[in-house]
Amino acid sequence: MNTDSSKNIHQGRNVKRFREMLGLKQEALAYALGEDWSQKRVSLLEQKEVIEDDILNQVAAILKVPVDAIKNLDENGAINIIANTYTNNDNSSTLQGHYINYNPNFNPIEKIVSLYDEKVALLERLLESEREKVEMLRKGNG
Repeated sequence: MNTDSSKNIHQGRNVKRFREMLGLKQEALAYALGEDWSQKRVSLLEQKEVIEDDILNQVAAILKVPVDAIKNLDENGAINIIANTYTNNDNSSTLQGHYINYNPNFNPIEKIVSLYDEKVALLERLLESEREKVEMLRKGNG
């Protein structure tokens, strides 16, 4: 097994993180791993700091993530990256030079009503076009 204990990476917690990000329950992962597996066994797997390579390869394939992602995801490093790139200034934020507005200046209900009105106008134009076609056909056959 290839681990770097100085990084203190907990592979079981990383499996749990990826599984939860994908919205997969322990039972579903157990089912995908085969009949020798149960929810309890997956739970025990997620408690292991170091997971055997063959099992890790299976889990990574099921979760569709690289094995190295499970082996190298360092929670502390991720927290440091977030802390160093994210600042909160009351109602706005800067994330790597991009301005984020947390208080949008539009009313979502007004936007829905506007989209509905556009849809009605489009349907009215379509209906008028169909009426014109019917009228042209009547004149042509008359």
